[in-house]
Amino acid sequence: MSQITDFAARGRITAITDGKVTFQPTGTNYELHLSVPANFPAAVGSLVDGLIRVNGRKVYSVPSGGNFVAPIFGPPKIIQGRVKLADTRQLVIQAGVPIVVELPGDEHAMDLHSGSIGMGMLVNVVALPGAKFELVGAAVGR
Repeated sequence: MSQITDFAARGRITAITDGKVTFQPTGTNYELHLSVPANFPAAVGSLVDGLIRVNGRKVYSVPSGGNFVAPIFGPPKIIQGRVKLADTRQLVIQAGVPIVVELPGDEHAMDLHSGSIGMGMLVNVVALPGAKFELVGAAVGR
């Protein structure tokens, strides 16, 4: 059975400032601004594997569309993609890069016109501010 850590994003840290990193996922043009702990061990330029975590404000099931994160530069605000892992509290969405979404607690925050959330389903998430990055394993290097 899959675990959340099986869906780590690989990419390069391009900047570290004031408790935030700029993470550029491999194979994308994204430059995601994500919060990190004060003792973040990776250096600028290092290739890392990590989890991108967001708290969902609203989750929609959508009938069609592509996988994306918006905006391309900055903190993730809208995430759309296919569900890779789901449980009662969180989802992993492949949206050009895998993103872990903590589901909102309010039942009205789930707008599931296409049915309940399942593997492979296309969903759109509006994220709350405060996206985080969590290293998985050690930094790979330059």
